[in-house]
Amino acid sequence: VDIEALKKWFLEQKRDFSWRENPTPYVVWISEVMLQQTRASIVGGYFERWMALFPDVKTLALAPQEEVIKAWEGLGYYNRARNLHLAAKYILEKHEGIIPDGREELEKIKGLGPYTIGALLSFAFHQRAAAVDANVTRVLARYYHVEEDVTKAKAKQFIQLKTENLLPEIEPWVCMEALIELGSLVCSKVAKCIRCPIKRGCKARELKRQHLLPKKPPKKKIKLLHRNVIVLMYQDSVLLRKTGSGLMADLYEFPYFEKENQQEETLLTFLSREAIYKQHLNVVNHTFTHFKATLFPSIWRALRKEIFNNYIWVLKKDLEKFPFSAGHRKIIQQIEGMR
Repeated sequence: VDIEALKKWFLEQKRDFSWRENPTPYVVWISEVMLQQTRASIVGGYFERWMALFPDVKTLALAPQEEVIKAWEGLGYYNRARNLHLAAKYILEKHEGIIPDGREELEKIKGLGPYTIGALLSFAFHQRAAAVDANVTRVLARYYHVEEDVTKAKAKQFIQLKTENLLPEIEPWVCMEALIELGSLVCSKVAKCIRCPIKRGCKARELKRQHLLPKKPPKKKIKLLHRNVIVLMYQDSVLLRKTGSGLMADLYEFPYFEKENQQEETLLTFLSREAIYKQHLNVVNHTFTHFKATLFPSIWRALRKEIFNNYIWVLKKDLEKFPFSAGHRKIIQQIEGMR
């Protein structure tokens, strides 16, 4: 790989992001976790809001979990926010709020995987460390014509070693970030080979097989969900529940019933006897991980304020304080748009 050509390209083409201005260990950590599964163009606003709320490890560690989840609202993969919070508590307790600069210590912190550790060692501590993400995997799988499934151990190990060997002794972090940027901007899903600074040595390009690599297992089938969502109001209050576990743990939501499986008999009985149907709202589509949910929201007026297990009544004006999934947040926007 022509490292000098790669570095030159990167220094000319790299995008301006707020987290690149002052890459402290905390800035690198938060931005890298946010950038997993989310495009850089979307992360900007979230990152700046997060830094305003939690400017350092100590502030994050001492913040209530609900506040942390709320700040993450809309990014999905909420386990990452929970792990950031737990990790901040651990770093405050074990390292006085200072992120350690050694691999061994970083590996003890919950939620820090090989990529995030590599990114911290490289971008924050300027060590010669590989940070192999999907972008780097795509670049090197094509460059070296890796025909194995890149999610398997053998291919992963090969790409990890190739990345480590590519990094120069002088400013290895520049080369590491350049590989990531190259995968994001040029060697993307549809390879833009004409713009590639290292195209000369690329085996997949030589063989005209770049569109076939990297090889991955088939995507999981999307499961379709159809849910009746009940926006139950009593005067200025709305009924909510907090999710206990699973993908959406610690988020709030309106009561809903799977169309195929009407559970929650207590609430259904209450609706039929003690509430008045008012209107339907617009249908909402919400995709998360391997699910595609179609939400059918409707507004109901309760004739009295019943107390239900696992539910709370919240003032309508306070809804914005609670973290919701993207689908239920769209329902709130519809409610707020009504007079």
